[in-house]
Amino acid sequence: MTAFFMPAWRRPRPDRLVVWVVLLWVGLLGFTSSQAQQPAAEAAVAVQRSADGLYITARLPLELGPAVEDALFKAVPVYFVYQADVYEPRWYWTDKRIASATRTLRLAYQPLTRRWRLSAAAGAGGVNAQQYALHQNFETLSEAVAALGRLARWKIADAARLDEGERYSVAFRFRLDLSLLPRPFQIGMANQPDWNIDITRQLRTSASAEGGDVPAQPVAETVAEPAR
Repeated sequence: MTAFFMPAWRRPRPDRLVVWVVLLWVGLLGFTSSQAQQPAAEAAVAVQRSADGLYITARLPLELGPAVEDALFKAVPVYFVYQADVYEPRWYWTDKRIASATRTLRLAYQPLTRRWRLSAAAGAGGVNAQQYALHQNFETLSEAVAALGRLARWKIADAARLDEGERYSVAFRFRLDLSLLPRPFQIGMANQPDWNIDITRQLRTSASAEGGDVPAQPVAETVAEPAR
């Protein structure tokens, strides 16, 4: 005689069910965290020394957060600043700044034409649109932001300020300038990640004009990421 046994289904114990739920939740959090911690595209910045001076070329992977985009779509111009300071090394004292260059960019949305305008001013620009002489128009915001993050052979120092055989250091910085925004937008913005766009690099020049491009060494970087 052969006997057959069928295991009876039992309801999971409440304590085991809680453990399963917790493990599943931890696994989901770990997966989400690994996705969020994937490294973003690295900013590429290089300094070139030529016969007539120092130049910087840069390509910055910029992304604007929802708060910045919302302000732009409300026709509020947003201002960005490129800044570079050239220092001569001194063994007996702190390094001496021998040159400084600034470029201000104004990004604005034009509701009537539904186009984006990127304007540039040499030096520290202000809110007066007449200070911006160079203009580019774009069909989409992504195209305008891509152009904003590109810098081609920006001259930061004349050759007359440079000594042959000397290596100089360059402090490079790109940031969103909150001081040029309308006063209501400036309140409490310093603690909002979307408005904290600040990329800095420490560069080192070659000793002669034939040295070619010298890549930058990162010292700090904060790039705003859109909220998901």
